[in-house]
Amino acid sequence: MKNAAGALLSSIQLDRNSRVSVSVQLYQALRELILSGGLRAGDRIPATRTLAKETGVSRTTVIDAVDRLVAEGMLVSKVGAGTYVSDTLESQRPPQIVNDTETTNVPKPRLSYTISHAQESFAPRAWLPHKAGSFVTALPALDAFPVAHWSRISARHMRGERGLVMGYGEPKGFAPLRRAIAMHLKALKGITCDPEQIYITTGAQQAFSLIGRLFLNPGDRVWMENPGASGARNALLSEGAELVPVDVDAEGIVVEDGLKKAPHFRLAFVTPSHQQPLGHVMSLARRFALLQAVEDAQGFVVEDDYDGEFYFGNSPQPALRSIDTGERVIFVGTFSKSLFPSLRLGFTVVPHRMIEAFDRLFASWVSGPPTMTQAIVADFMDEGHFATHIRMMRRLYKARFDTLMEASEVLKGAIDVQPTSGGFHTPAFLASELDEAKVIAQAAERDVTLAPLSRYCLAPIEQKGFALGFGSATPEEIRKGVDVLRDLPEVRKKLV
Repeated sequence: MKNAAGALLSSIQLDRNSRVSVSVQLYQALRELILSGGLRAGDRIPATRTLAKETGVSRTTVIDAVDRLVAEGMLVSKVGAGTYVSDTLESQRPPQIVNDTETTNVPKPRLSYTISHAQESFAPRAWLPHKAGSFVTALPALDAFPVAHWSRISARHMRGERGLVMGYGEPKGFAPLRRAIAMHLKALKGITCDPEQIYITTGAQQAFSLIGRLFLNPGDRVWMENPGASGARNALLSEGAELVPVDVDAEGIVVEDGLKKAPHFRLAFVTPSHQQPLGHVMSLARRFALLQAVEDAQGFVVEDDYDGEFYFGNSPQPALRSIDTGERVIFVGTFSKSLFPSLRLGFTVVPHRMIEAFDRLFASWVSGPPTMTQAIVADFMDEGHFATHIRMMRRLYKARFDTLMEASEVLKGAIDVQPTSGGFHTPAFLASELDEAKVIAQAAERDVTLAPLSRYCLAPIEQKGFALGFGSATPEEIRKGVDVLRDLPEVRKKLV
């Protein structure tokens, strides 16, 4: 057997406990050897019988893998002469990636003016959670999601009319989903809107970017809550906005501070139902003051309702959009918190006078989420599963929040967990004499992740502390997380 073939056989490793079939593993191993240059153009691979014997698999498995590579043009089968690596591959082989030492003198790519200046102020996004646990923010209770209902609806659509869910779909979104959202907003948030005002997006971030693209010229000023939502900050920065950090108090965004810093502004971004990250609910008086300021400036408000479904207080305030008589509020919602993040499904409700502009935008180049996903969510809502899920999650998050408040009594004086009336995170304020960075580092060593309030800030604030998530953690995990915080050396300095 030729040397190349011998090296080929010795390098192939097949894991029979893997979820990936042995045939696919063999195909991937052969493909990688060809692409990496382990096998060169013109090299002959072993006969299928030999390869099957040496790798311990059936000949049928080997034939399947080889046939796939022949179909891709990587191998060429010659009757009576064997199978060879394609001669045409040499000129098409991807270039080898240079290592870090070889890129030292390579010039950086030239970026657009907007992005090259905006990225200096981007908030870090690498901290978005991928695994549930104590105090993880932005992640819902995935363990409580009704997978059975979801699977049944998904299977029904796959067995149904394929053209309905497998084509390009309607530019502004699947009509049944837009109707379902309109009904949901009216019932839960007091928002009366026509389905034609609703546009389906790939998450809230795309909605923020599209709003910025339609409304902002480079340098236009945008009020941002400080501290405030970091994802929206990045989206608007990338569209050329000049962000103005506006103070937040117990009633929400401080309109007087915004007028003092930037009386002429184009957009105001707010989270009135559950301020991100401080958890306040914007008062009715502050809402009317904001709407008046926006009317005077001839601007618009972007209302981010990222977790407003999960209000568990006594009397929820209506959505800001529901009291907007001047059509100045653009409402943005998401299913990332109410269902699950990987859906990448959001929506925006725009004023009637903006429908024509948004229609042109969506019809011209905006690509929305898969129609299949939209159809599943539409049925999930129409059949009542969504409303039932929301009610169950409210009770679950309230119970987990109560567990956090009860357990955190042992942290009083060092880390004071604040009350909240909704969502699945709440702020915790750190004693002024403790070092925030040390607490975060010591917690990380014990596999507990803390999100500092400073991460949400455009401009520094005096208050130190964290946004503590409680939605994705069980009561037992919450108690264990509190025990970890209590035993941190930096925290014990204050508790002792």
